[in-house]
Amino acid sequence: MSASKQPLHKTSAGLVVIPIAVSCVLTGALSAALVLTGRWETALKAPLMIVAVLIYALVLFILGRSGIENVRGLERRASIDTLTRLPNRHTLGEDIERISQGDEELALAIIDLDGFKQLNDHYGHAMGDRLIARFAQELRSVCGREARCYRLGGDEFAALANGKVAGTILEGLCRTLLERLGTPLALDGRHFAMGASIGLTRSLPEDRAPASELLRRADVAMDMSKRGGKMRCTWFNESFDRRRERVREIEDEIRAGIAAGEFALAYQPLVDAETKQIVAVEALLRWNRGSERDALGPNVFVPIAEDSGLINPLGLWVLRQAACDARRWDDITLSVNISAAQLRNAEFPIRLGEVLEETGFPPSRLELEVTETCLVLDPVVAERTLDVIRSFGVRIALDDFGTGYASIGFLRRFRFEKLKLDRSLVELAGVDDGSRAMMLSSIALARALDMGVTAEGVETEEQAELVRLAGCDQIQGWLYYRALPAEDIDRLIAAQTALLAGGKEAAA
Repeated sequence: MSASKQPLHKTSAGLVVIPIAVSCVLTGALSAALVLTGRWETALKAPLMIVAVLIYALVLFILGRSGIENVRGLERRASIDTLTRLPNRHTLGEDIERISQGDEELALAIIDLDGFKQLNDHYGHAMGDRLIARFAQELRSVCGREARCYRLGGDEFAALANGKVAGTILEGLCRTLLERLGTPLALDGRHFAMGASIGLTRSLPEDRAPASELLRRADVAMDMSKRGGKMRCTWFNESFDRRRERVREIEDEIRAGIAAGEFALAYQPLVDAETKQIVAVEALLRWNRGSERDALGPNVFVPIAEDSGLINPLGLWVLRQAACDARRWDDITLSVNISAAQLRNAEFPIRLGEVLEETGFPPSRLELEVTETCLVLDPVVAERTLDVIRSFGVRIALDDFGTGYASIGFLRRFRFEKLKLDRSLVELAGVDDGSRAMMLSSIALARALDMGVTAEGVETEEQAELVRLAGCDQIQGWLYYRALPAEDIDRLIAAQTALLAGGKEAAA
């Protein structure tokens, strides 16, 4: 027990003992005085007074003991997580500060569970609490005597080690934990798949950092583990801070860019595999940052917009602008990509309905493209949102198929209207027998599930012929068209319409 806590116990006990002693002394003195003064009757009542005082002292003693236990209970609750019985964040801070006073290496790991939110939403909070407690047992088992483990709150934990090569030891423990999590956790006869992203940092005697800074560094490293694919350990690096600063700058620039109208749309046509006529266009976001600033592609600024929440106003602008542009392209389908963040936003279907109503764009001509990542992150919410979107008459396409882990059950569950084969699968199909077989089986599967099929990234006639013979309905790629401004699409559609009209007149 710390020095600050010891006086509290001694003082509380003293407050109980002192009244008893004082009561006994006063009672004895009173009895002696009454006898000497000849007041015998009153003196005879002294024992009753003594009993009353002793009862009073006993009550004080019991209340004092109860108070001490209550204080001790409050101290325990202030330092221990009630669910897992692990030390909490406050205790971790105290331990870091205490160890930092010495001359030993200190290593800290922040552990954040992957996929816990989905399990919690699916099975309920009661089961979620039990899974947290079950993971805490696993963490204790891994750490043993080599590291102390903590629960920081929610699904976030920590482990702390000190001594020689503490960082090496702690990293080994974390990797052991990840190996164990490779096998689903067993609970009540069921098995729950749950991973972890881990951030590591260390503090050396010659370069001490306060507890708050060590926690921040470990948290930053943990975030990089999540971004790097999860189920991994990442050591903090100073370059992470520079990257985070750059990300914040881009966030501010995106916000200013939306207000200044710097974003624009380009449209890449999709052609019918047989007739090569334009049957659809995909809206692609572009950021006109000017010549004074570095160009940034969607692969850079879209993820930042997703993380910051800016994808919601930006995505809404894309939908509205694309609907306004495509409204004049009769019978041409409009494809728009939506992100995982948009799909998780409960208000997205409402906003989509408002855009369709405001612009008058036919829902049957709108096709929203989603990736597997959007759906895997939160399948329950995604399925609910897609059902609402379909009720408007909008179609859903699975983009970049062939790069993830979509199963037959996955495809049947979400009932996509279209499958878009990723360009990497199309490229490899021309040179690799295994990839060709995968592409053919994917198309056959899509047909069995009544889905249309589009081949992306087609750049050569050989690739176009291959996907055409394999059974693709539509082809998209630089072989036919690159992404173009809306005005160029106007001219292409007009020329195609005129050509078709001329052909009909000639046939007549």
